[in-house]
Amino acid sequence: MNQINPEHQRTLSIQALTEEPLDVLIIGGGIVGSGVARDAAMRGLGVGLVEQHDFAFGTSGRSSRLLHGGMRYLAQGRLGLVRQASMEKRILHRIAPHLAEPLAFLFPTYRSTDWPLWQLRIGVKIYDLLCGGKNFGKSVSLSRDETLRRTPTLNAEQLTGAVQYFDALTNDARLVLDTIRSAANAGAIVLNYFKFTDAHRESGLWRCEVEDRLTGQNHSLRTRAVVNATGPWADGLPHSHVKLRLTKGIHLVIDHSRLPVPSAVVMTTGKRILFVIPWGERVILGTTDTDYGGSLESVGADRNDIDYVLRVVNEFFPTARISMEDVISTWAGLRPLLANPNGTPSDISRSHEIHNPEPGWWDVAGGKLTTYRLMAEQTVDQIVKSLKKLNGLQRKIVPCRTADEPLLLPADIAGLSGILPAEFGRRAVEHFCVNEWAVHLDDVMIRRTGWHYYHTDADRKAGQVAQWMGEMLNWSPAQRAEELKHYERANK
Repeated sequence: MNQINPEHQRTLSIQALTEEPLDVLIIGGGIVGSGVARDAAMRGLGVGLVEQHDFAFGTSGRSSRLLHGGMRYLAQGRLGLVRQASMEKRILHRIAPHLAEPLAFLFPTYRSTDWPLWQLRIGVKIYDLLCGGKNFGKSVSLSRDETLRRTPTLNAEQLTGAVQYFDALTNDARLVLDTIRSAANAGAIVLNYFKFTDAHRESGLWRCEVEDRLTGQNHSLRTRAVVNATGPWADGLPHSHVKLRLTKGIHLVIDHSRLPVPSAVVMTTGKRILFVIPWGERVILGTTDTDYGGSLESVGADRNDIDYVLRVVNEFFPTARISMEDVISTWAGLRPLLANPNGTPSDISRSHEIHNPEPGWWDVAGGKLTTYRLMAEQTVDQIVKSLKKLNGLQRKIVPCRTADEPLLLPADIAGLSGILPAEFGRRAVEHFCVNEWAVHLDDVMIRRTGWHYYHTDADRKAGQVAQWMGEMLNWSPAQRAEELKHYERANK
């Protein structure tokens, strides 16, 4: 196989980014930033997107992998948020069916619980109505015996029954990458490992300073508008007016044979909800919701977090006896919640806010993975209105089409984009390097494939991928060894 040259592709992108003023520069390559880039580019704006790490490095690649309205938010009375998310999950199923797999959720309830069966029966009917009566399946109530027939290993002590409702399973990092590919197909210039450092107003534009983290070179660009969509990093940017309260959520992966559930299962501890989520040959367990004040660059699952999740799982499935030895992999991510010093992390609203504190600068914060498309649409609506008013934008700007246009065409998906990890092979790795901006080993192993989380022999696969990437990208033996060391350090 011939060596490929992403450096040349990157050089062309940098030239395009810096030569002429952009209409909008998006800072942040997570799900919100990628959604804004796609929407703006599809409307006809000149768009650039920069991300200091890899795309989906942060929160958007470390979620529970669910598209959901949120039964917990329904219990909190946040009907507007539930309706927004419920409608958006249907839209995502329409525009990206390969990344929105309908999934049944069994919600068991017990005596002396905060979630009585009568309340859940009413709740799931409201849940279906908030989807416009078009949820992925009809919610039903189950007796105690029916519940145990469906999930025999469930704790039967004081069980009163269950309800079943529907949401959807996704691949969060893949949703980001496919959205960014869609944005690039529409004309957006996108660069990972490209860090925004500062900005100031100059002759009615923003002059932004950026650093290429692969070469160390500094560049300058001009843009009419800037969008701060950096998630947990949002309140640390110059000019940002965002105030966040960060909370951490962890997830564990075990083999499906150790907990062979036929559907997702909801587990409760007080008002808190955790999930057992079937994922091909694996099962995802999680999540926690605790305040976080550590490093944004290296967020991990500590032993207390893991023990907490295992304790809850074993309370609901006592005969399974899941232990640390069963854990294949873990991940942890941060929720960039809008600051509220009062109450527990689980009580803080997952709604989003869009602010325009300075001319041409937008802060977009809060929200959920499920509502990213709506957040993007609302943000770009404001930007277009402002550009027409302040900059006299004369070009024809078409209305938002992101709710109707497929995320990718079938030919662009090519079997490498879906809920489960991509196929393992050299052709797949070449695709990620040529078409999806992968430059480091963990770009492929973690975000573009999920191989690190899914496979028990991930270390062996990492060695093979490093060999292939080294041949494709012309790595020296020392570079290949450093990539392997970095991958190992990042995933201890």
